[in-house]
Amino acid sequence: MIAFFQEDIMENSQDTRLTSAEIGGLWSCYLNNTMSICTLKYFKNIVEDEQTKSIIEYALELSNEYLERVTNILKAEEFPIPQGFTQADVNLEAPRLFTDIFILNFAKSMAKIGLGTYSLCYSLSSRNDVRELYRYCMKTTTDLDERSVNLLKNKGLYIRPPYITYPRKVRFVTKKKFLDGLGKNKRPLTAHEITHLFSNLDTNILGHMLAIGFAQVADDKEVQKILWKGKRMSEKQRKVFSDKLLDENLPSPGTWDSGVTKATESPFSDKLMLYMISFLTAASLGNYGLAMGASPRMDLGSSYSKLMTEVSSFAKEVADLMIEKGWLEEPPQAENREDLADL
Repeated sequence: MIAFFQEDIMENSQDTRLTSAEIGGLWSCYLNNTMSICTLKYFKNIVEDEQTKSIIEYALELSNEYLERVTNILKAEEFPIPQGFTQADVNLEAPRLFTDIFILNFAKSMAKIGLGTYSLCYSLSSRNDVRELYRYCMKTTTDLDERSVNLLKNKGLYIRPPYITYPRKVRFVTKKKFLDGLGKNKRPLTAHEITHLFSNLDTNILGHMLAIGFAQVADDKEVQKILWKGKRMSEKQRKVFSDKLLDENLPSPGTWDSGVTKATESPFSDKLMLYMISFLTAASLGNYGLAMGASPRMDLGSSYSKLMTEVSSFAKEVADLMIEKGWLEEPPQAENREDLADL
C-alpha cells in the first residue's frame, strides 16, 4: 500500500519521466497529425459535398487539438519538437485530385487506423497525462468513425463485410485437417479469416488509389517510380485477397469509385506523399501480422507471410529513398553506450 501511495505522489508532482513507449507514441502522434492537418486542409478546400465537408472539418479540428496536446506534453518535458509537416508541404490552391467519395472513405479509413494506434499507445502508457491524451483521442476518433460510417450508409456507399449463416449449435474441431488449406477438401473460411481478408482488401483499395493519385502528380521521377511500384503491389495484393473470397463464393468489394481525377498539379510535397505511403505500408504490415494470428488455415498463413515479405521490401525501398532525399526524420533512440564510452 505504501509503495502505491508513493507512486501516486510522484505522478501527481509530475516527476515521472516519459518512458520509451510514451516517447515513441507521442513522437509518432506529432508527425502523423501534422501530416493529417496538411491533408485535411486540402480536402476541405476541394470537397464539394457539404456533409462530407463537415466530417473533414471535424477531423481537422481533432488533428489540431491532438497536435496541441502532444506539443504541450513535449514542451513540458523540454523534449525537442519534431519538424513533421508544415504549410510548405501542402498547396491549398492545387486543383481537385480526389473525388468526394474517396475523401469520405479516406476519413473512415484513417479513423480505423487511428483507433488501433491510439488504443495501443494507451495500453503501453503509464503516466496519467499521456493516458488521458490517448483516452481522449480514442473517444473522439470513435466519434469521427461513427460520423463517417453513418454518412457512408446514408449515401448507400458503405461496403459491409460478407454475410454468413449463423451456426445451429456449438461444435468443436475433431480433425487436424481443420488447419489445412490445400486441396479440394479444405474447410470453409472462418468468420475471423473472412473479416481479415475483407479488411486488408479494403485497406489495399485505399493504398492503390493514393498511389495512383500521388504518382500522377509527383515532381521527382524517382518518387514517381516508387509510387507506381506501390500501386502495382497493392493491385497484386488486392487480387490475392479478392480471389480468396471469390474461391469461397463470397462477395469481394470493388473500388469505391474511380477516386482520382485527371489533375497533374500536386497538392502535396513529394516528402509528404512518400511519408503517407510509408505510414500505410507500416499499417498493412501490422494488419497482416494480426491476420496471420487469427487465420488457422495454413494456406492463408502462407499467403500473409509472402505478402509481408513483399511489403517489407517495399517499405525499405521507400525508407531508403527518403533517406537519400533527406526527408526521413530520425525517431528518438536509446543511447549508444559504446560511443559514449569511446570504444
